[in-house]
Amino acid sequence: MSYKNSLIILLFLSFSVSRAQELLTKETAVGLALENNYGIRIAENSVKIAENNASIYNSGYLPSVLANGGASYSNDNSTATRQDGSTVEIKHAESSRYNGSVGLNYTLFDGLGRSYNYKRLKEQYNLSELEAETVIQNSLLQIFTNYYEVARITENQKNIAESLIISKQRLTRMTYGFEYGQNTKLEVLNAEVDVNNDSISLINEQRLLANSKRNLNLLLGRNVTEDFTVVTNVEFNLIFEFNQLLEKAKQYNVEIQKIDKNIVISEYDIKISKSSLYPFLNLNTSYGFNQSNNNQTSLFKTLESDGFNAGVTLNWNIFDGGSTKTRIQNSKINAENVKVQKELVSNELERNVANALEIYNNAIFIMNAEEVNVETNKRNFERSEEQFKLGQITSIEFRLAQVNLLNALSNLNSAKFEAKNAEIFLINLTGDLLNIQF
Repeated sequence: MSYKNSLIILLFLSFSVSRAQELLTKETAVGLALENNYGIRIAENSVKIAENNASIYNSGYLPSVLANGGASYSNDNSTATRQDGSTVEIKHAESSRYNGSVGLNYTLFDGLGRSYNYKRLKEQYNLSELEAETVIQNSLLQIFTNYYEVARITENQKNIAESLIISKQRLTRMTYGFEYGQNTKLEVLNAEVDVNNDSISLINEQRLLANSKRNLNLLLGRNVTEDFTVVTNVEFNLIFEFNQLLEKAKQYNVEIQKIDKNIVISEYDIKISKSSLYPFLNLNTSYGFNQSNNNQTSLFKTLESDGFNAGVTLNWNIFDGGSTKTRIQNSKINAENVKVQKELVSNELERNVANALEIYNNAIFIMNAEEVNVETNKRNFERSEEQFKLGQITSIEFRLAQVNLLNALSNLNSAKFEAKNAEIFLINLTGDLLNIQF
């Protein structure tokens, strides 16, 4: 079987395997991650806990109702001594008692602490949603990075495979030339070494590709051995302007929103601490019954009672040794710290946007430069290939043009996906990662 026929069969088998593999688009990857990613699922459960904490059942607004019941029985031997000194003995005197009650306790006024705490819990729930959004955004960043890494290695593997074909063709040419006395054995050996090196590079790239696919599958929360292909072409349709980016980031960036929530929570903490300065008014009500079955020594054989009780208690901690004052002062200091932290986060955000925009612009420039470099190397390789066939350049010179083209393609590949990752990171700073069109 000729080398040409073997190559055709190899390409056919590769095409058949590719068709059998799942094509994993970025949209599908994001959908799988939102459904199955382990970190996202944990974050969603944390939101559910915060939602439970912010419910009316955890607010203190509902009364507490307590039911009590009891029964007792006694069997005694009793001796009663009268005033005149005579005694009466009673053997096995039986008596029993039964009681039950239902009570309701409710705080009528607690210095508005309950109200502020309930509002604080609502803000904690909103904060937990922002925390979950942070987890989602970070997970999506990881997914995009890993997805584009799979795409980059896929492209590299294709380029190396094409280069290996060229090296094998060169080896065949050198072997035929040696058989007809046109080439030296050294040229054949050099060609063999280059085929081996390209084969090793292809095997290493295949290993990297398999590892990258497993990493992406893990992030998607599915079987890590699942095989798939990815879309390798990327588009850059966005033109960014610093002031617009910064304005959008300060409005929608998740970290800024979280700081704003913490400011609101810290203000409620102050009000909750101040509520201890006011009196507490509690309502207590109950309904109960008692029944006693007495023995022969008692004046009454049975006693029964039932009725309704209600009362109001007022508690006012006039002075608690200064602990309330300390809590209020510390709450105010903490609120000030949160405001200072917002200034820091705002300044860091401005710096990060500026840095990310510069990195993105540089990455686009480098990518464009690498595209020109690839075109130059392609022309050089095509020219070298013609000259090599005509015997105008040596095998080593042809190999150098081949390696230069392969390196240029690899550099362009890296620059393309680095630019895309820089774009994704910049979009994430504006809080718009979940809304972009993939």
